[in-house]
Amino acid sequence: MSIYPASRDARDRFILDRRPARLPHDAWQSHGVHVEDERLADGAIVSSATIFLTGRECPWRCVMCDLWRDTTTSDTPAGAIAAQVASAMQSLRASDRPVRQVKLYNAGSFFDPHAVPDSDHVPVARALAHITHVVVESHPALVGDQTRRFRDLLREHTTGHEPPVLEVAMGLETAHPDALDRLNKRMTVATFTRAAEELARLGAALRVFLLISPPFVPLDEHDTWLLRSIDVALDCGASAVSLIPTRTGNGAMDALAAAGEFASPSLADVERSLSIAIDRVRGGVRGVRSWDARSPGDLASQDLTPRTPSTPRVFADVWDLERFAECAHCLDARRARLRAINLTQHDAAPVECAHCGGGNRSRA
Repeated sequence: MSIYPASRDARDRFILDRRPARLPHDAWQSHGVHVEDERLADGAIVSSATIFLTGRECPWRCVMCDLWRDTTTSDTPAGAIAAQVASAMQSLRASDRPVRQVKLYNAGSFFDPHAVPDSDHVPVARALAHITHVVVESHPALVGDQTRRFRDLLREHTTGHEPPVLEVAMGLETAHPDALDRLNKRMTVATFTRAAEELARLGAALRVFLLISPPFVPLDEHDTWLLRSIDVALDCGASAVSLIPTRTGNGAMDALAAAGEFASPSLADVERSLSIAIDRVRGGVRGVRSWDARSPGDLASQDLTPRTPSTPRVFADVWDLERFAECAHCLDARRARLRAINLTQHDAAPVECAHCGGGNRSRA
């Protein structure tokens, strides 16, 4: 019998009761800026800056989420997000690494007015006037008028180049219907699809977050459901798919792991997931054109026709990889390999290691 409750309210309590202590955070200070190279949809390799914003916690209690650690419990003060972005952009201008893409990640939804006040949108857009590609994150339920308004503000305040691309990153996590429900994200594949359609109407790009080794999916079905989830992302017109290894450490995931309902992925699982995802997206295997969450069917019998006019990008999250590695000797080389695949969008030969045999052991 599962330790995880069936009702939504009980799931919220299960998740909240197991949280470790939250550290206090200053709503006027970001958690920092991370700059790395990223491949854009046009194939260009550019410097991309992620600004980790501090604001109010997301109202959804997803069982796998640990981002609440970097949030506050009260509404974000007006002006705080704008101040964080302005400070980060000032530090980026002072560096010798020109940035073309900026990701505003607030550990929740950019279009949640409790986390990012509406009044901050104008000064944020002004601060990004010279940026050509802006990425924000949002729960599908909040895509709509606020998205259109922020898109228009970015266009209004653009200087020196064509209007920037607005890309919205949304977590599908998994297309497995039962697992998606139990993640407590309070959405379905249909909910996600409707939000993706709205982004397309607004002319915004879509980035999809998928979990590597999500809970509640049988271990021997992880690869199958990852591929089906990629199919959903492609059907939704995703420009990019980001693969996120599912982590312990938030209390709830540790309890599920102890009960045998979750197994943390290994670095080999991350590597394999990226390889099969690259193969799927670039045409090694293609899935169903119109996906039915109630009856996914046999992969072998599905329509193999490409669905998108351009090839989306697939990225593996390479932050904090050491927690998934079993061998310190080859970790740096394997991280470098994943980064190279992220940039080239082509698979690469596995790393050979005399200490662990290449780290090819996986959970699946």
